[in-house]
Amino acid sequence: MLGSHINFSLRSYATKLNHHQKLLMARSLPKKETLFGVKDIIVVASGKGGVGKSTIAANFACTLARLGKRVGLLDGDIFGPSIPLLMNIQSEPLLNDKNLMIPPENYNVKCLSMGMLTPLDGSIIWRGPLVMSAIQRLLKGTDWGLLDILVIDTPPGTGDVHLSLNQHVPVTGVILVSTPHTASIQVTIRGAKMYEKMNVPIFGVVENMRYSICENCKSRIEFFKKDVSMESLPLKLISIPLDAHIADCSEAGVPMVVKYPNSEYANQFKRLAKEICSLIEKK
Repeated sequence: MLGSHINFSLRSYATKLNHHQKLLMARSLPKKETLFGVKDIIVVASGKGGVGKSTIAANFACTLARLGKRVGLLDGDIFGPSIPLLMNIQSEPLLNDKNLMIPPENYNVKCLSMGMLTPLDGSIIWRGPLVMSAIQRLLKGTDWGLLDILVIDTPPGTGDVHLSLNQHVPVTGVILVSTPHTASIQVTIRGAKMYEKMNVPIFGVVENMRYSICENCKSRIEFFKKDVSMESLPLKLISIPLDAHIADCSEAGVPMVVKYPNSEYANQFKRLAKEICSLIEKK
């Protein structure tokens, strides 16, 4: 009986503490503000690094642009920006008469990244508050013009960038990126739980590098065991193949969907872009 009473008291205390923490956080949270001229914001996220999330974000943004959408691409990875390389943009953004940054454009996509504001061989060593301040500056200190969709490529994990984004702007939805193996799936589940707690809609999961297409016989080559379950993840949107040309395209700064628009890779991105546009229209 004594043990049950102690457990009940601990649960009661934990409930009160959790409620108190939520009240404190609510007082300190900034007010969400829409970005002028931007209709929808889509976050591309992954719990684990190395799953190809930035490549997915760049090709997704380019595919939306090729479908006639007005698109922006923000690199939210402050410490390891890769969008400048993937989109072949190394120039610094200009400033307009209101001291707002004008994002450089390539492949009909407006791009902005911390990598455009720092030397290539430089490193950023910041604590959380500076990272959150930088994200706010990149978001709200930029003249994005009129955009249908702003795609935000986020760093791996569930840290400051994700929290800052959700605190400052209304996020339309999240695309999670994972490879179909247990280590990646487990971490992706944690990322999904984070966005669920923040009440951000999850569009679904992009399963990356699941298979490849043989150039000779055109058969499908699977890289992962078929018994790896993704049932605990949100809805799977598409499976993206691993293509031999991805590395060359990335290093040259020409997204696959631009250089090889009729490939299996590009066709899957067309499916993804159309599906996301359909989900946005239904919201």
